[in-house]
Amino acid sequence: MSLDENYLPHRILRIFRKLLLNRFSLAFLYLRGEGIEVGALHNPLKVAPGARVRYVDRMSVSDLRRQYPELNGKKLVPVDMVADGEHLESIGDDSQDFVIANHFVEHCQNPLLAIENMLRVLRLEGVLYLALPDKRFTFDLDRPVTPLAHLIRDYEEGPQWSRRGHFEEWVCHVNGVHDPLEVQRQVEELLAKQYSIHYHAWTQLEMTEMLLHLRGHFPFDIEVMLKYKNEVIYIVRKGGA
Repeated sequence: MSLDENYLPHRILRIFRKLLLNRFSLAFLYLRGEGIEVGALHNPLKVAPGARVRYVDRMSVSDLRRQYPELNGKKLVPVDMVADGEHLESIGDDSQDFVIANHFVEHCQNPLLAIENMLRVLRLEGVLYLALPDKRFTFDLDRPVTPLAHLIRDYEEGPQWSRRGHFEEWVCHVNGVHDPLEVQRQVEELLAKQYSIHYHAWTQLEMTEMLLHLRGHFPFDIEVMLKYKNEVIYIVRKGGA
């Protein structure tokens, strides 16, 4: 007999789903061996005992504290490897059992390249644990979604063509600034600091479209897609040729 909505009230089923399906249970089920988490800052993913995680970020802890004073008072994870999270240039091909990227890809100027490099460093059958915020439930609510064509152009031409526009959009729709002079002042300030904004904003539909586009060029399977609170979590397993 299947456990479906013909046998249990909807409310009980929802409770079961919340208890059994969440970001931590997926980590315990799928993450084994040795891997990396990119951009964990003060919120690393809890993993099962025995899973070994090394933390990758673009700056040392001391530099991160200077860059993000709003994190003062929060405990940051130790940065084991300083590397650009989009390129993972210091990490070898086929070297990791898992890669964790929680709320990181939206900070990438070139998301397709970033996910491609995460898949590159995974061993065959390795797992990418990818969580992305759904703009409908975050401060990105008023921003337009980033279409796939935009991401493809970022990948093919480099993201410089769209960089300033993303900062203008951030200042207008997230910071709520509409005076043109003040918009440009804040954009210049953020650009000078190389501040890590959400360059891109998606709903579940556009996230999935992005992954399916990549799947046409890189072999992997999406084993789980879970809408959880304000995010969508994907468990991606790297496949063969």
